[in-house]
Amino acid sequence: MASIIVDGRTYPADPQTNLLHACLSQGLDLPYFCWHPAMGSVGACRQCAVKQFADESDESGRIVMACMTPAADGTRIAIEDPEARDFRASVIEWLMINHPHDCPTCEEGGECHLQDMTQMTGHTYRRYRFDKRTFRNQDLGPFINHEMNRCITCYRCVRFYRDYAGGSDLDAFGAHDHVYFGRQADGTLESEFSGNLAEVCPTGVFTDRTLSEHYVRKWDLRTAPSVCVHCGLGCNTSPGERYDRLRRIQNRYHEAVNGYFLCDRGRFGYQFVNSPRRILEPTRHHRPRAAESHADTEEALELLDEAAARPHRTIGIGSPRASLEVNFALRRLVGPENFSPGIGAAEGRLLNETVDILHRTPAHIAGMAETEECDAVLVLGDDIPDTAPRLALSLRQATRHRALAQAEKLGIPLWQDAAVRQASPHAYSPLVLATPGATRLDDCADPALRLAPADIARFGFAVAYALDAEAPPVTDLEPGLEEAARETADRLRHAERPLVVSGYGAGSTAVLQAASNVARSLYRSERPARIHLTVPECDSLGAALLGGRPLEDGLRALREGEADTLLVAENDLYTRADFETVRTALETAERVVVLDHLHHHTAEAADALLPAATFAEGDGTLVNNEGRAQRFFQVHSPTAEVQEGWRWLREAGRRAGRDEEFEWTSLDAVTEACAGEIPALATIPEAAPRAGYRLANRRLAHQPFRYSGRTAMRAHRSVHEPTPIADGDSPFSDSMEGHYGNQPGALLPFVWTPGWNSVHALNKFQEEVGGALQGGPAGVRLLDGGAAPGGGYFPDVPEAFAPRAGQWLVVPVHHVFGSEELSAEGQAVAERMPAPYLAVHPEDATGAGFEPSGEAWVLLEVDGKSFSLPLRPETGLARGLAGLPVGLPGMAPADLPAWGALREAGR
Repeated sequence: MASIIVDGRTYPADPQTNLLHACLSQGLDLPYFCWHPAMGSVGACRQCAVKQFADESDESGRIVMACMTPAADGTRIAIEDPEARDFRASVIEWLMINHPHDCPTCEEGGECHLQDMTQMTGHTYRRYRFDKRTFRNQDLGPFINHEMNRCITCYRCVRFYRDYAGGSDLDAFGAHDHVYFGRQADGTLESEFSGNLAEVCPTGVFTDRTLSEHYVRKWDLRTAPSVCVHCGLGCNTSPGERYDRLRRIQNRYHEAVNGYFLCDRGRFGYQFVNSPRRILEPTRHHRPRAAESHADTEEALELLDEAAARPHRTIGIGSPRASLEVNFALRRLVGPENFSPGIGAAEGRLLNETVDILHRTPAHIAGMAETEECDAVLVLGDDIPDTAPRLALSLRQATRHRALAQAEKLGIPLWQDAAVRQASPHAYSPLVLATPGATRLDDCADPALRLAPADIARFGFAVAYALDAEAPPVTDLEPGLEEAARETADRLRHAERPLVVSGYGAGSTAVLQAASNVARSLYRSERPARIHLTVPECDSLGAALLGGRPLEDGLRALREGEADTLLVAENDLYTRADFETVRTALETAERVVVLDHLHHHTAEAADALLPAATFAEGDGTLVNNEGRAQRFFQVHSPTAEVQEGWRWLREAGRRAGRDEEFEWTSLDAVTEACAGEIPALATIPEAAPRAGYRLANRRLAHQPFRYSGRTAMRAHRSVHEPTPIADGDSPFSDSMEGHYGNQPGALLPFVWTPGWNSVHALNKFQEEVGGALQGGPAGVRLLDGGAAPGGGYFPDVPEAFAPRAGQWLVVPVHHVFGSEELSAEGQAVAERMPAPYLAVHPEDATGAGFEPSGEAWVLLEVDGKSFSLPLRPETGLARGLAGLPVGLPGMAPADLPAWGALREAGR
């Protein structure tokens, strides 16, 4: 640790950082634009100027840029030196010459880093009176608005989009003071991380287009700490609402999970909360089901009461997208023997294998931040950019370690981003991909293998054997693949932090077992092995840890008369199991009760339908794929008769006379009951402070201090404004009154501090800029790997893939936009979703007599189902395979991989 002197005071500093980083970490105010804690320095804006002195006798000093000067021991600088202040004032003045000064109409107004830095620098009067430079704005798609005239040329947008996220369709065009940041032509930004531009940009050039549709000033948004519900990674989010309507999602910093960035599915998938298909009141259908239904809470609750009174005759089906508390309450209501976590057979096999591996692996289970530290990565089977997009962003950063090492040898500080990238533009740390088709990580992978699932597994088994001769050998491996396995093993063996990544992408348990074997062989080779396994939904792992009978088994019990009542919580069964299997079970059941927030096919078959709260309207706990339990909090009170699913179930239990089993009065009580009953979930109450938590005997503020119009929020309805009602399941007030500031990281709803109104106020809440939050991390780890190394290898190496005449092995294809149920309900995400198709290699299509132009339609018969689909040629797909998109609306679930036949079909 070094010491620096700033304006005559001594501060500790990390000598591996620059002066700007050091000053901000000490809470000092120093304006900046181009620097970003996740992207380093380029020295483009010149706004962070300070006066540096040679020693204490030096009275003249020299102007330097803090972001480009090392925080070396003994460095003496002055932020408040008059010359430095004048220099910064001149910089902001010429940066603002062409700015339109349209803060009153700019969507970024009130949350703008440019406003903050302008005020901090003292530039409050505009002298420029001549014509301004003007640009034409572009249509960049459904997620991002573009207003180039506000640009101050900080280059942050292209540095993030192109250098950090690997995008190729956004760049800087022009020269001198006519630099244009955009696409070569109008069109949707292709990267699944484009939404981060709205937070990365320090001005209003790139703004959230979905917020524009129901715009509100940022200081009038009520926010809450939350967790993304659109995949299994558990990214932390800050949803914002106004007038009981969800308006946007922002990134919530978590140093061990998502850091500073979100994927676009997590940022813009929230629109399902405002969907016209929301279930907002109880509904009762009478058999035979008529077209009309009516809302009557008591009548709808009667069927739920009957289920609670007859648990031995009721099958309860939960959901991997429901909170632990909802699933546990359902399990308590029907009994463990009649509870199913609502996961279909194909996914259930994969999920159970994943949980088994995580329990028995001696390797460390890596979070996303830890994946960025890894210097050699093997990915088996999973198309990470589409199944777990935020993880793909971390893997891209992991490929930079070789370039960083070369920069260190050249004496280049690692925070000098442009210099590091120019010194080694094509130096990538090892990233080996083995997937059925092309991925958006291929550009930084070597090699990127295209293999059938069985061959992916065989490749993984071969890597494990090359690392440890006690692992099961692979016989008759194709010579080229055997050589690739030896090279991959050698790269992992010589890495300081090797990582193995796998998941559901290939639909193969053998692939997961191969990943486990590689991690175990690394551990046995005395390497610091890490493993990361993805799961598809926000509480897949939590649902698995709760246990229960398979979904198909529960449906069978209904068909065979072992039970006569079906109770479904937050699940559309038609997306989980075979259509006929579900339909028959629903028709056989004497009564079907559904608790959910969206109308779907299962809800249409319900005798009673009860409205359940979404993540925005309720509180609960989710467990992500690394086994981290995290709490999400209500951002606004539910309207009408909407409430969390566990409350409906508790009410039914009490009405059925089971008061002792359902004595819960709060979410904390449900969480503690779940922890006490399920050993694997024993520590989940530690995920966040309980509802009774107070600071200075006060609840925590739910709204920023600048919140306006609170006493006239409902003036269009009544002159009497109701008293704010605090969420009884959280420590938050329902207003701006309450404590705000230094509080637990799990309870930090937004970041704001005087003079810092933008997202960069986060600097004030971190122990060090880019480091841990002062209030500690959110969540608690339930799994951490490191099991006793005595467990053996998985022994069953699959047979090599052998093409069949006239048939294709149909494999699942995932899409970041469309393959996830909830986000697909949003209008913006729907615009990015592909239409259903069937992908085959062009040579395979030609060989089978199909025209590979993309205009042919085929009839696919697989897994007892028929699909009529347009044929899409995909050169990146392995030969002998056909790729079938999963999860897209209208696509029935299928147990893939499976052999299928193709024939021509008319439209």
